[in-house]
Amino acid sequence: MNKSSPRCICVPGPVIVGAGPSGLATAACLKERGIPSILLERSNCIASLWQLKTYDRLRLHLPKQFCELPLMGFPSEFPTYPSKQQFVDYLEAYAKRFEIRPRFNETVSQAEYDATIRFWRVKTTVGGQKCGVEEMEYRCRWLVVATGENAEAVVPEIEGSDEFGGDIRHTSLYKSGEDFRGKRVLVVGCGNSGMEVCLDLCNHDAMPSLVVRDTVHVLPQEMLGKSTFGLSMWLLKWLPMRLVDKLLLVVSWLMLGDTARFGLDRPLLGPLQLKNLSGKTPVLDAGTLAKIKSGHIRVFPGIKRLKRYAVEFVNGRCENFDAIILATGYRSNVPSWLKESEMFSRKDGLPRRPFPNGWKGESGLYSVGFTKRGLLGVAMDAKRIAQDIESCWKAKAPFARSLLLPHSSSP
Repeated sequence: MNKSSPRCICVPGPVIVGAGPSGLATAACLKERGIPSILLERSNCIASLWQLKTYDRLRLHLPKQFCELPLMGFPSEFPTYPSKQQFVDYLEAYAKRFEIRPRFNETVSQAEYDATIRFWRVKTTVGGQKCGVEEMEYRCRWLVVATGENAEAVVPEIEGSDEFGGDIRHTSLYKSGEDFRGKRVLVVGCGNSGMEVCLDLCNHDAMPSLVVRDTVHVLPQEMLGKSTFGLSMWLLKWLPMRLVDKLLLVVSWLMLGDTARFGLDRPLLGPLQLKNLSGKTPVLDAGTLAKIKSGHIRVFPGIKRLKRYAVEFVNGRCENFDAIILATGYRSNVPSWLKESEMFSRKDGLPRRPFPNGWKGESGLYSVGFTKRGLLGVAMDAKRIAQDIESCWKAKAPFARSLLLPHSSSP
């Protein structure tokens, strides 16, 4: 570790932490308004979650028109539901168009507001074991937290994990069912990722089973010739949410049948009400339910403990498995580096104020990508942040422009 004092850089515009879709969208909106920014990214590429920690068959769950970042749409030749690689290509083209050049391999270790100088002090480490570590400190009037809801994998502790003996991995390490051909695989988690991983395993001749611990809404990806999401948004313009939920559930029952017969009990609240209150997203079925109905995917309740190549479930049943895939989601990592407790909860790392008011804090602190509303929420936050910073930027323009980015000094 380099023990010398960190190099200090005064930044005229905002510092954005995270070069995923949220950080890119915010940087582009700021650039469009003539405001420079610095984008810090701990990985070696943009959208590292998409590029490095997602499975091969992943596609956008919503139609592309609901997943566009501000100021630039998807290419017209892209399908309605772009693939993982197509989405990454879109983000690369987006960064190129707006000349966004993140500072890669730079991890924020701490960010704290200094009330004395009225600046944020953002401390980072650059490099690694091979080339040594350099410490940096950025001082800025505006700090944008764009690390998102999915910064760190959630890996639950399961009794007997050391005894199991087989492969146990989070979906962030799952690429393709090809690795599990002919094997008995238990997928833990029945969200969109868990459902799609099960389908992918089926398509590669594995023998998957699914752990369903909670109630879940499963909806067709499309209804009446339109995307379910798009239809819902259109209906909400004319009808109350409760009535739209009833319509969605009636059509789902006609198209999919009674999902409770297959171990997928529905919550008491409708899918839109539940999403609005808790952020829990309904599953948009891409073919997994048919595999469950046909018996190619078995459904089990919660896990009690693991044994040697076996799983004991809470109902007393015990089954043999070769591998376990944890589709247990992700969480925010904001509390680990942001020394602030008013805007972000220390418990879950999410803004305390619910949507649509969680994007702005005090002393020039902002958040983007924490709305639990996907890329549509990202676009909304990025636009609001750029507009708000622009009003301050114009007032402080003479001073801000005097801070030349390449200049550095001791803290």
